[in-house]
Amino acid sequence: MALGRTQAVSLLGMRGAIVEIEADISSNLPAFVLIGLPDTALNEAKDRVRAAATNSGCALPHRKITVNLSPAALPKHGSGFDLAIALASLAAAGIVRPESIDRVVHLGELGLDGRLRPLHGILPAVLAVSRAGFRTVMVPTGNVDEASLVPGVRVIGVSSLREAAIWHGARFDPRPVEPILFPPPVETSRDDGDLADVIGNEDAVEAMLVAAAGGHHVFLLGPPGAGKTMLAARLPGLLPDLGPEAALEVSSIRSLSGMPVGQTLVARPPFESPHHTATAAALLGGGSAVIRPGAAARAANGVLFLDEAPEFSGAVLDALRQPLESGVISIHRANAVAQYPGSFQLVMAANPCPCGQYGARDSDCTCGPSVRRRYLGRISGPLLDRIDIQLRVQRITSAQLRMSSERPHITTAEARERVRVARSRARERLSSTPWTLNSQTTGTWLRGEARLPSVVTVSIDRALERGGLTMRGYDRVLRVGWTLSDLDGTPTPTADHIGRALYLRKAMAS
Repeated sequence: MALGRTQAVSLLGMRGAIVEIEADISSNLPAFVLIGLPDTALNEAKDRVRAAATNSGCALPHRKITVNLSPAALPKHGSGFDLAIALASLAAAGIVRPESIDRVVHLGELGLDGRLRPLHGILPAVLAVSRAGFRTVMVPTGNVDEASLVPGVRVIGVSSLREAAIWHGARFDPRPVEPILFPPPVETSRDDGDLADVIGNEDAVEAMLVAAAGGHHVFLLGPPGAGKTMLAARLPGLLPDLGPEAALEVSSIRSLSGMPVGQTLVARPPFESPHHTATAAALLGGGSAVIRPGAAARAANGVLFLDEAPEFSGAVLDALRQPLESGVISIHRANAVAQYPGSFQLVMAANPCPCGQYGARDSDCTCGPSVRRRYLGRISGPLLDRIDIQLRVQRITSAQLRMSSERPHITTAEARERVRVARSRARERLSSTPWTLNSQTTGTWLRGEARLPSVVTVSIDRALERGGLTMRGYDRVLRVGWTLSDLDGTPTPTADHIGRALYLRKAMAS
């Protein structure tokens, strides 16, 4: 009999590898052998495939079927190979045309009745298909909308193995079946609130505007009720809509996480706020057999908010240091390394002490100096050094409340327009570089090609000399200074911009 050959996709993190599936039928004793490093779920495909073929009316011959998954050294997991294995076996048996399945990538899990179940992670899988040069992919009916979001790929949706076999030339009469679909998503609308709701704290509002314009990380320190959470929740609303590449990336992560994607790509930046009991695996991603994205990966191109940051485990917080520097989350296992995008904006909020009252007006804090130092010391110095904006937020007084009601407040729509204009200025200035945001620039470039006159940087030069800034902190103040310049519409930062940037970094200590 002929050899059946087709393709499927093996996902590792965000990357997908094309797997060639070969099926051979010999005249030995009946058996179904699967080789090529399958995991337990994939190894069980032989039973699903044989039962699904029988119940679909296209039974496989009772002979020895050998299926090879190539490259053999690549670990493969999951049930998404079922459809490809079944069609390769049917081609080897002469039921479908081998030349038809050879140019199509097949993704789908089979039920015992022959129907196809939709898969999570179909969007990054189809992206891998497109990048590998294939132009046709067959998926379950429940995945058609999501798979169709990838441009340039023809998507064939089928509800059953019998329907797939007919499409590939098998001479069967159509047998309509009810397709298996994902449950309808629960409609949840995220309310980011309006920036005009924030009363007082003009410095903090300006800090969030600067953070949005330059993509900077923020640390807010203050007593309960000062508005830290309110400010953090409004940051995603200040960010512009996602571009095509970012939207595809965010939607792919949602698909891998088992979250609904819908018929259009995600347009707004995501917002993730994990609880302080989260583990490193929950924050960054992990898993033994299948490596899933964590909250930081789901926040890529958006905001990761850590409320009550000192309550997180120190090891969990320090695990963020590498993604903050590289913009990539790498999860290492013995046989593989999975990578997810880590280009999120980190916003951390903390009380000044365990009771939260230290520094507040009319404070009745009973925490001693050593208790306060130990509490905030849970956030390591190296992590804080990677935070561009560090600000102390105070509760407002009744006088500030009255004054605030008499003056106009900037709305989220107005602030977003300012952010859009500032980002367009930065993008134009950085057009000859690999970066689009000030937060992405390197210290070497800032102190080299974009070097500012010493009369402009005198304040941070003095802070660096006295030990008030590290070299990393020096570069991050420069980044914020360029963002302030973009917001003000000036071609280069002035001494005032650098001074304001230094204040936004050191105000927590004042």
